[in-house]
Amino acid sequence: MFEQFFLSMQQDIKLFLIFPILCAIFRAVFIKVYSPYETLKGRWNVVWHCFRYGFWWGMDFNAYAFLLPLIFVSLPGLFFTSYYALGNDVRLWAGMIYAMVLYIAFVGKMIFYNHFHDTYNQILRLGGKAEKHNLLDIFFHQDHGLLFILIGIPYWWIVKFSIQAFLYLPSVSYPHFSSPILAYGFNVIVCVAIILGFYWFRYGGTLSHDDKPEWDTIPSIVKKDIFFAKATVDDLVALEQVKKHKLNDAYKHSDEEDLTSLKAILPAGRDNIEKYPNPVYAFQHHAKGPRISKPSHIFLLVGESYLQQLFDPAYACLNITSGGKRLMNDPHTAILTNSLSAGIISRPSIVSLMSGIFDAGLELNEKETFWQGTVPTALPLQLKKLGYTSTYWYGGNVTYGNFNQFAPACGFDRVMTATDFCGPHAPKTWVGVYDNVFLEKAAELIQKDNPDQLSFHFVYTTSYHGPFKINLKKYGYDTEAVMPNAPEDIKQSKELQKNLGTFWLSDQAIGNFIDTMRKVYPDSLFIVTADHAITMTPLQKTSLMNRDCSIRERHCPVFMLNHRDLDQSIFAGNTIGSHMNIMPTIFELIAPKGFTYYSLFSSLTEPIDHLVSPYHWLRPDAYGTFENNFYQPLGENHAENEICEGPIPYIAENEAWKNLTGYMVRHPELLQSKEILLSEVERG
Repeated sequence: MFEQFFLSMQQDIKLFLIFPILCAIFRAVFIKVYSPYETLKGRWNVVWHCFRYGFWWGMDFNAYAFLLPLIFVSLPGLFFTSYYALGNDVRLWAGMIYAMVLYIAFVGKMIFYNHFHDTYNQILRLGGKAEKHNLLDIFFHQDHGLLFILIGIPYWWIVKFSIQAFLYLPSVSYPHFSSPILAYGFNVIVCVAIILGFYWFRYGGTLSHDDKPEWDTIPSIVKKDIFFAKATVDDLVALEQVKKHKLNDAYKHSDEEDLTSLKAILPAGRDNIEKYPNPVYAFQHHAKGPRISKPSHIFLLVGESYLQQLFDPAYACLNITSGGKRLMNDPHTAILTNSLSAGIISRPSIVSLMSGIFDAGLELNEKETFWQGTVPTALPLQLKKLGYTSTYWYGGNVTYGNFNQFAPACGFDRVMTATDFCGPHAPKTWVGVYDNVFLEKAAELIQKDNPDQLSFHFVYTTSYHGPFKINLKKYGYDTEAVMPNAPEDIKQSKELQKNLGTFWLSDQAIGNFIDTMRKVYPDSLFIVTADHAITMTPLQKTSLMNRDCSIRERHCPVFMLNHRDLDQSIFAGNTIGSHMNIMPTIFELIAPKGFTYYSLFSSLTEPIDHLVSPYHWLRPDAYGTFENNFYQPLGENHAENEICEGPIPYIAENEAWKNLTGYMVRHPELLQSKEILLSEVERG
């Protein structure tokens, strides 16, 4: 019987060998496609350790490709002869299923990296409420989904033949012993070797679970190169990490834990958080008096993925930011080239800008309690105290994400959806109406409003979002006319031209909208930013970049303030800012002295030491994230792609901002209607 087990066990080993090879091939393809380097010359030692460590880490799953067949095929086969005869067929089909799981995970990782410049991470959880038909549209029309499906067919057959070939490899015969004692001794050794061997592989070349591979123990030679560090992680391992590390532990915290953590972010002199019925009331400010003449109109213009990178001098040859630069180059515009968004995808940023508290991945816009009430930091609510009516203009459909419910609760008097007011025949992407059409119509409708009514307009565009299918030529885009001085490889790339051309279209629409509003309402205050930045993956391998995008380039939105009474000095020497500084800056610019407002952050008219969000941190000299301990040094003496490694700072503040939102979510009774908040007496 043991002879049969000995031979069957070898079949399980042969099957097991297939999957580390597949994972290595997938890792090689990933490196080939996304490597920011023209050549791997001089990096082969990094590559070796990347594959070596990735092999061992991948055993988290691959080791079971040996254990499970051993338990469910080899052992039962000892007792059921007919099942033993089917053993290789069972192994084949089980192996095929696992191989397809690996392929699907790999395809998903390739697509995910293209969008977010990272292997699987917590952003996956943020997609739970996404429109599924829109995801399918992106998959097929932007991410070459059909090609991946078609490639899966030959992949299936190649893997099938490979497994069969491995299973037909010769096996080691069971040795014959003259003594039963020797036979039993050999059998015991084999059984012990199987057990130890499984755990040796399962724990990554060690017999201790505590020493198994993890992110912190990636070889330093690999970890210093962020790209290869990410390439080390097998796809199922990355998915497992996402599953293990939940998006937010806010629901598990006790009130005492959260309130104690808030001490890291409380304003000076307000340590006794327990005395406030709502912790947000601890963030009370009193305006120092207006810095500009009161604007009749305030425009907060948020461009979809309107990233700072393309405004940088290094990309001037692309000439796709001329619309925004008309405002940027105005002497009455104050700009920041280093800033933080409130979220790393769209909705958390918009929610944070509206409500004045970080969304922190808790999807406040999806919670019915936030449709009925809000927090005292809400931007339109507080502007109403100064006499402003508020309108939210969205280039798409506001029902996506329930902003038709969430925005009014924050204090917006009107919520305008472009898919309605632009008409049923307006050209649109899957996200919304083309920016040029949307903004032209919005400008037309704004001019029909009561000219004597103070008004705030939150305007959010949508067009610069894949898949890029707009007929750019129809709207005046010509490569040679727009970017005659761009490198030829950029001008000749059809996919890149679709991408950059769409950005140009959006930028022109934004610039034209601003020009129109400035002419009609010359006393207006404009704040221009993005919902978030993106990784310009298509540019990385061009002659213009030929490197990986920097941390700043991946995360920094454009940031501009314009009013006829402003200039750069209004920022008090600050070189950094964030979405959460916008609201207090507005109040310090226009509110009368002593006006009470609530804001988690201070105004940009006051010196700022550092900034923290749930996702990243920023100082005048450095830009980093809370994903890892790498950061980008800032300043004239540092190259854009320079990376440093060091302890992650501001962890307590990062946790506190998330905990504040979590506390509010767990205590919906603290949310109040805009009517009640407006009628309340100021709190001390």
